[in-house]
Amino acid sequence: MTCRISHTTVDCRDAYALSRWWQEVLGYQEDPDDPNEPGDEECPIHDPATGHTVLFLDVPDPTPGKNRFHFDLRPRERSRDEEVAWLQQRGATVLADHRGIYGPGSGWVTLVDPEQNQFCVLRSDVELAAADQASAAG
Repeated sequence: MTCRISHTTVDCRDAYALSRWWQEVLGYQEDPDDPNEPGDEECPIHDPATGHTVLFLDVPDPTPGKNRFHFDLRPRERSRDEEVAWLQQRGATVLADHRGIYGPGSGWVTLVDPEQNQFCVLRSDVELAAADQASAAG
């Protein structure tokens, strides 16, 4: 017998604020019949295309050290570099820049959200397809 992932949970200090931040970043939505409110201890957001849920939970203690799970994001509309710039404008901070680690146009950028949770931004699917075409042609 196997399991399926019900949702991804993020422990945080302010579930509402962090859910709103990630809602904008991911393009996820809250349940219109049960919207998240300031002060809520549990704030879920959902991907309108897949139904995947990220649940933000208020917890009293900070995350010690590096989080063991993190999101790897692939931009839907922008390039990796445009997405990193957009995220920084919204309060994300670059923690480590691994662009070009495997050659020009490769790699990723590790950032932290407003509560210092780490996540990575990879190249977009369009960038990956262009790199594959260039590799096949050359």
